[in-house]
Amino acid sequence: MTVARRTLLALALALSASALSTPLVHAQDKKELTIGATAGSNIEVLRQGIKPLLEKRGYTVKLVEFNDYVQPNIALAQGALDANFFQHITYLNRFREDRGVDIVDVVQGPMAPFGIYSKKRKRLADVKPGDRITLANDPANLAHGLALLADQKLITLKPGADPIRVTEKDIAANPLNLKLQPIEAAQIPRTLDDAEYAIVNGNFAISSGLKLTDALLLEKTPDHYMLVLAVKGKDKQQPWTKALADAFRAPEFKAVLEQKFPGYARPAFLQ
Repeated sequence: MTVARRTLLALALALSASALSTPLVHAQDKKELTIGATAGSNIEVLRQGIKPLLEKRGYTVKLVEFNDYVQPNIALAQGALDANFFQHITYLNRFREDRGVDIVDVVQGPMAPFGIYSKKRKRLADVKPGDRITLANDPANLAHGLALLADQKLITLKPGADPIRVTEKDIAANPLNLKLQPIEAAQIPRTLDDAEYAIVNGNFAISSGLKLTDALLLEKTPDHYMLVLAVKGKDKQQPWTKALADAFRAPEFKAVLEQKFPGYARPAFLQ
């Protein structure tokens, strides 16, 4: 091999190595973040509390709004998002198992609590036989709604049933013969003109114009229903992921929650 050919080969190998290493460098030095969240409180928490903190640290943040519980994870898995904030760990674990995607939780965050709302009844105690109750139809939030009804003694779940995985098949007793109607979570607020009661996810309650104070009952949100920030597994140790987690833990973020999001459920470190 001539000197010229050896030189060209060495240059080609060097360029190849440089091309292979460039994405890693860009990933580590990433300063433009795209974060997805569901409409209402979840995206507003990011817009008012997290985005400003990240921008102070030199990041450019784009927020993408979703109106369902499937597309934010698909977009994250496919690389259209760097992170998302809309789901609790139970839903994330089930989605990861069902879809075979490598998505992991990073840090817990606040959420507008589940509530039972009504335009036809003034109190939950006014429930009558045969009343219709709408609730979310996706597995994790259906279980959440059923557990809330069981807590209020309106239904009884089978002994030993896992409250975070229950379905309608796990109802042991429904003494008032309540008509439970699972539908898409984002559509539940629209049922209030027809159904006697509606169990509404907090973020969709707010995005529809309801106030948390309008609820006949707001749950005391258990820890396993707190929302989590999620990223792809390969990105969990990235510097920008740490910056995101730090923003959620920042005293400035806590102050924003106390001022602008009263009544929201919060993890212990934000109390």
